[in-house]
Amino acid sequence: MISLRRGRHAARLAETPEDLAAALELRSIAFRDGLRPDGDSFDPVCRHVLVEDVRNGALACTFRLLPLAAGRDIGQSYSAQFYELAALEDFTGKIVEMGRFCIRPGLRDPDILRVAWGAMTSFVDEQGIELLFGCSSFQGTEAEAYRDAFALLKERHLAPKRWLPRVKAPNVFRFAQKLRRTPDARRAMLGMPPLLRTYLAMGGWVSDHAVVDRDLGTMHVFTGLEIGAIPAARKRLLRAVAG
Repeated sequence: MISLRRGRHAARLAETPEDLAAALELRSIAFRDGLRPDGDSFDPVCRHVLVEDVRNGALACTFRLLPLAAGRDIGQSYSAQFYELAALEDFTGKIVEMGRFCIRPGLRDPDILRVAWGAMTSFVDEQGIELLFGCSSFQGTEAEAYRDAFALLKERHLAPKRWLPRVKAPNVFRFAQKLRRTPDARRAMLGMPPLLRTYLAMGGWVSDHAVVDRDLGTMHVFTGLEIGAIPAARKRLLRAVAG
């Protein structure tokens, strides 16, 4: 059971229809500029995490979790709509997909992300999860704006060959094939989504291509994090936050 508080923010699982409605409203603002609702067939089967401001109950961040028994079930995930994940079907441990991660636009408090990851750490430990995965999104659908970020992903963070996702979506940018540049590391990290930066800092890896998602107006890469591969010092920090 997720229940975590640090400073002025606290994380908990959604429990009521009103909780879910609040999460969907924030997702609409974050992913669709508040112009269209955001919801799909995965929402009823996911667990939804809320990070709230304890002073007034305002929702600062939300994401959803889809626990699966093992890699053989990965075809049931949201990510499997966009990536051919047959290689990961051989993963034998428990896995969980994290999706629709968003922080309310305009909020800059770093504790929001810390509390979110602390809540995730609690869930992973309690459930015995061995692989965390999902889609990490870049805003916009033009690859040119993120060429240094994609070049850095190619150079340092591609998935191990045994787990590498294959192309499934009709519109992709094959950055591992197309890019022949040495990345500017500073520019690359500035262009990297905060969620993806956190994954990478813990030893996460990505697909060799990005999917262009016209519906959400983003480009995303499949992202995986093997819990056993997280550096010990990083695990200690996460568990300190998780309490």
